[in-house]
Amino acid sequence: MVEAAEVVIDVEGLVKTFDGRRVVNNLSMQVRKGQIYGFLGPNGSGKTTTIRMLCGLLVPDAGRGTCLGHDILTEARQIRRRVGYMTQKFSLYQDLTIRENLEFVGRLYRLDHPRDRASAAIERLGLNGRDGQLAGQLSGGWKQRLALGACILPEPDLLLLDEPTAGVDPQARRDFWTEIHALAAEGLTVLVSTHYMDEAERCHEIAYIAYGELLVKGTVDEVVAGAGLTTLTVTGPGVVGLPRDLKGLPGVDMVAPFGLNLHVCGRDRAALEAAVAPFRGRADLTWSEGAATLEDVFIDLMSRSRDNFK
Repeated sequence: MVEAAEVVIDVEGLVKTFDGRRVVNNLSMQVRKGQIYGFLGPNGSGKTTTIRMLCGLLVPDAGRGTCLGHDILTEARQIRRRVGYMTQKFSLYQDLTIRENLEFVGRLYRLDHPRDRASAAIERLGLNGRDGQLAGQLSGGWKQRLALGACILPEPDLLLLDEPTAGVDPQARRDFWTEIHALAAEGLTVLVSTHYMDEAERCHEIAYIAYGELLVKGTVDEVVAGAGLTTLTVTGPGVVGLPRDLKGLPGVDMVAPFGLNLHVCGRDRAALEAAVAPFRGRADLTWSEGAATLEDVFIDLMSRSRDNFK
């Protein structure tokens, strides 16, 4: 049991409905201080709605909880003062420079010495030499760094990142995550939503939400082990037509291409082996057993989830 003093986010039974559709359904979760908590799920699954309820921008229809020790139902203003929230869309001023944007944020929060604070953020995030560049002229990766700098400028206790690396190149994503881990090591708590499996694996714990339902949570190893998937890897020239032959067979819960290979997964090992037995003798296929990946687990979870738009 985690001691209450270590818990930054502690919510139970959160519900949010829009136009008669339950976007978040009975969601409960805990996030500890200094933790990087990954929030994963398909588009429209309720991740952004949950983040907005946690930081006091939306009021849940049902449920209870605290964020940074404050009640999410009655103390939203106190929560917002201590949270940095980075949205999917770049929200700073395109016609101001990097420095001007950061100094503006410093003055908005009434920080002491906003120029010095902006200079420290520029130095920390490697924006030196670009501080006079207009934000609107920056690439996606540099905009991301600027947005992160604006979020951490007021020294929040909790950072909420809503798909912060969508549309940026792999090097920029790696640099971003290096900084996130450095911030967490200093005691900052981070909740981040992402679609990228490599980013999920960088988190201390993850939760997977699909169409309003929180399906699994834990460390990456716990989530993969808990799925109970047996994964067979198939290679060879015959893999092209194999998904069509295997899909729908009893015991085959997922068939997905991975480069030149095919992953065939099932939760019942015996049933899976029986399903693929007729194909093992084919000379154009080579079969081997591999370890289930996080992506295998999430594809399987998505295939079993019901879209609440339908």
